[in-house]
Formats: sequence, C-alpha cells, structure tokens
Amino acid sequence: MIQMYDLAAADPAVRFSPYCWRTRMALAHKGLDVETVAWRFTERDAIAFSGQGRVPVIRDGDTVVFDSWAIARYLEARYPDRPSLFGGSKGEAHARFINSWADGVLNPGLIRMVLGDVFAVIAEKDREYFRTSREARFGAPVDQVQAGREQTVVGFRQSLTPVRTTLEAQRFLGGDEPSYADYIVFGGFMWVRAVSNFELLDASDPIAAWRERMLDLHSALGRNAPRAQQASGA
Repeated sequence: MIQMYDLAAADPAVRFSPYCWRTRMALAHKGLDVETVAWRFTERDAIAFSGQGRVPVIRDGDTVVFDSWAIARYLEARYPDRPSLFGGSKGEAHARFINSWADGVLNPGLIRMVLGDVFAVIAEKDREYFRTSREARFGAPVDQVQAGREQTVVGFRQSLTPVRTTLEAQRFLGGDEPSYADYIVFGGFMWVRAVSNFELLDASDPIAAWRERMLDLHSALGRNAPRAQQASGA
C-alpha cells in the first residue's frame, strides 16, 4: 500500500491542500490503495526523509516522491497497466500547461478569498508560522486579506473563462473522461470546499456542473471528504 502525507487541519480528518488533492485523485484514478497520514505545516521532521519540507509526499515501497506533478508522472510510469492519467505524451504536455496555469492563476486567486478561513481551521501549533509567513507574503493581516471577497470573486470568475469555455464543449478537461488536468483544477476547488462555505461559482456556470461531476468520481471521494465545521455548516 502506498503511504501519502497529506496536509490536515486541526481536525485530522479535514484535508485541504490543493496539491494533495491532485495526488489523492490521481491515486484513485489509478485504483491504487493508499494510506494517508495527517501532516501539519510545522511537522517538518515527519517528512525529513523526503529531503524537503512540503506535502504531498508518497512512499511506494522503497521509493519516495514529493511534489504533486512529480508524483503524477511517477504513478503514470510506475503503473502503466492502470488507467492513464495523461493519455499519452500529448496529454501530459496539455496537463503541464494546466498545472502551470493553476499554480500561477487559479490558486493565487483562491487564496485571497479564503486565507482567513484557512487560518481559522488549522492546528493551534501551526498558527504562528502560518500568520507570519502569509502576512509577509500578502503585506496585510491574515484576517484582512479575504475582506471584500464578494467583489474579488467577480474578477476570479472571469479568470476562469478558458476553463468555462472548454467545459461548455466537453464534459471534462480531459474530454469525455477525466484526466490529470481535471484533478489539477479540482484540487483548488476541494481546497476551498474543505475550509470555507464561500461560494466561488454561480450555479449556472458550466464549471459548477463539472465540479459536481468531479465530486462524484471514484466512489464520491471528494463529496464524502470531511469538511471543517465552518465549511459544512454543521
């Protein structure tokens, strides 16, 4: 069984990293058994064996791989008999573009709308690190970064136009079936779903319909994932 270190909130069942969600969906796509290990920002020693300090990290037997993109490529090469994440070299090239777009546009847009919500759900021991590092990055107090998000979301929705246009023409970014490109984008939406009840999309948006399809994939892995109390309204 593959072991995966996965970013957790104060509640260890709530997993919210967009990059870890890419990997969780990739593992499910391949039909691979996985044991997830709850990991938090300040637990660097727990993954010191990987030679770096971020998740996702997987252990597959004696092999250790970190970084969601590297993990996806590893799984594709290591398990060629399982369903393909990319559908060949051209699909991998397409997914690489989506990966770069998500890292440069999607996730930076998302964090400005949920930074305070993330801070509210992380473990107490992570708070000083998170506050200091994020306030240095954004030049504002954590609880102020997402202020005005009801207006910010308008521009964010416009930034999704390439995704929306694609999904008006096909069910998934991968075509008729999901590919790793879908999991890259979906990871961002799972990040927000885990920690916040803020609605990113208009109900009529084709991306909203796609998100519902994604939530139901792999025995509803996304839909059944625990959410923080403030996100679920429990």
